[in-house]
Amino acid sequence: MTRDVAPRLGLPKPALLHSTFLPALQGAQTKMSSSEVNSAVEVNDTPNQIKKKINKYAFSGGKVSVEEHRECGGDTSVDVSYKYLTFFEEDDEKLAKIKSEYESGAMLTGELKKLLIEKLQGIVKEFQERRASITETTITQFMSRDSNS
Repeated sequence: MTRDVAPRLGLPKPALLHSTFLPALQGAQTKMSSSEVNSAVEVNDTPNQIKKKINKYAFSGGKVSVEEHRECGGDTSVDVSYKYLTFFEEDDEKLAKIKSEYESGAMLTGELKKLLIEKLQGIVKEFQERRASITETTITQFMSRDSNS
């Protein structure tokens, strides 16, 4: 579709589109599934559901004990909370600091999950508020073929 629309916008046709998908909460080796409600954070989840899902199901790259984690640090290449933050944290410097602190052991898994929980709760709340503000009139205008609506 992008190749069809780009020329109309005065842009060159893209040769390749690359997409990265969010991993399932249980890790990259599993898939998100509508039959497994704890494999993903959904847009209709409550703040408490988001917190429970992340704390209980988000695969961690942390170590077995706090002492070992402080000594060796966490593995951001497998940590789902960190991977999600790479999608949702817009401040690259903040994300780099989080990565550095987690990999050095200065930040624990629980602290990383807390950052993700706060970020996702804000995003989902904003989405739910916007969705609640949609009226039948809005839908009718959006679906109208008449461009003057």
